[in-house]
Amino acid sequence: MDDKSYKEYLHNITTFIFDVDGVLTDGTITLTTSGEMLRTMHTKDGFAMKTAIDAGFNVCIISGGSNEGVRKRLQGLGITDIYLGAHNKIEQLDEYLDIYNIKPEQVLYMGDDIPDFPVMKLVGLPCCPQDAVSEIKAISKYVSHKNGGKGCVRDVIEQVLKVQGKWNSNFDAKYD
Repeated sequence: MDDKSYKEYLHNITTFIFDVDGVLTDGTITLTTSGEMLRTMHTKDGFAMKTAIDAGFNVCIISGGSNEGVRKRLQGLGITDIYLGAHNKIEQLDEYLDIYNIKPEQVLYMGDDIPDFPVMKLVGLPCCPQDAVSEIKAISKYVSHKNGGKGCVRDVIEQVLKVQGKWNSNFDAKYD
């Protein structure tokens, strides 16, 4: 890993890619008697993703999970690139970058566990929540002070948008 501060990478980010379980959620799954798996997402993370999209950033989801409730929630925020049931995340990353002509160094990817490891080694700014596994923390250029499902996504999006001057300006235009 290089010696650059993670803040030096924030200027080049155009694209956010997030895992779901353990990043957008706290990793807990509640099982109903019918076998449905319920997850909880933080509204502040949702607000930040919507704000990033409105500010012209790319937002993509690559998750091994395949819950359609997750897809509906994310689509409701305006996210159109949602890869669920992704067991080889590199394939989805390569496809996504190719479709939109995005360079890996423009990508902030936030993951929390071993399935994210290969993809995080390929992007410009690998990040993780505070409660990520040690192997993921070791390769992350930034470890959020927030846990998965508790605002870690908001943390990284807000930092990037602030550095690029797109956080407050987005609100000024909407709320003037």
